[in-house]
Amino acid sequence: MISKKDRRNKIKARIRGKISGTAQRPRMCVFRSNKQIYVQLIDDLAGKTLCNASSKGIEQGTKCEIAAQVGKAIAEKAIAAGLTTVVFDRNGYLYHGRVKSLADAAREGGLKF
Repeated sequence: MISKKDRRNKIKARIRGKISGTAQRPRMCVFRSNKQIYVQLIDDLAGKTLCNASSKGIEQGTKCEIAAQVGKAIAEKAIAAGLTTVVFDRNGYLYHGRVKSLADAAREGGLKF
């Protein structure tokens, strides 16, 4: 029986084999823990994080509402840095719930992916 963590790592490796971020079109990588959600815009060619946002310090609302606030925050930071298009990396998580609400909010904020 494969564990939940091993299953996610297998999916994550498959996704990362297909997508990569550049300086013009960075990879938008999501990490979801039980309490928080984090997102980074990564330039894989240079190996640098261009900007990031997290749910630390946001306490009002459900987990999905907080994820939406993080999505809006990353969109604002990206547009301020001159980035409009990204490659979405769900990091092995299902595109559902908090990951989906973060992505939808980032799209509403002006990011294209």
